Amino acid sequence: MGDDRAVYGEAWVYESIVGAIPGVDVSDRTVVVVQFAGFEAVLLALAFAYDLPGAILPGTAAVAVAAAGSAFMLDIGRRARNPGVPVRYRRLLFASSIEVVLGVVAYVALLTYLFVYDPRDGATLFAALLGERPPAVPAAFALLVLWDVCYRIGTGWWAAVVALWRSLTYEFDADTAAVLRAVDRRTLAFGAVQSVLLPFVWTHPPLVVAVAGHVAAVVLVATGALLATK
Repeated sequence: MGDDRAVYGEAWVYESIVGAIPGVDVSDRTVVVVQFAGFEAVLLALAFAYDLPGAILPGTAAVAVAAAGSAFMLDIGRRARNPGVPVRYRRLLFASSIEVVLGVVAYVALLTYLFVYDPRDGATLFAALLGERPPAVPAAFALLVLWDVCYRIGTGWWAAVVALWRSLTYEFDADTAAVLRAVDRRTLAFGAVQSVLLPFVWTHPPLVVAVAGHVAAVVLVATGALLATK
């Protein structure tokens, strides 16, 4: 990740963390592959060590969604830092760190569902994946992966909202408009890819509504931004 793509103050928090690791200067593709491979290796090792075969498929889906989110974030970030893109838009998108706030809100809501609301009905999603008495290490890893997913959810929503504001506020030359439409298409895809999680929460209606509603909202707002770019 070269300095021209991840300038502090004009980068996602995720990019800033990766860029701050001493001696790490690799391509975006390598970062995403290492992220997926590392998390998947830990997932498989824990599933084998603790005899949790039922956690492999949903866990892999969550790890894949997080890795895909990273790929979209890196691509969107690089394009959004194009010289013709308005500085105010870039600052709102990156420097505000609102995506972290939205990610925290999503994570708190998810934890509240998993550990407060869901247990009222008996069998819980967490228990279905990790057993009635979840081992500490797999549980901690699951919570880490869920945070990773929630952070991507917050990022996708913020990217869509800021994109719509940008499209309604500014007019662009043809080249910049093309760059921003590419950003919006990737934001739309960023939201849509999270629908992969739906089959794994299908028996939990509140989560279905939350995930489907989020995906629909991001797709709708990003589409609006795409169509409004002029």
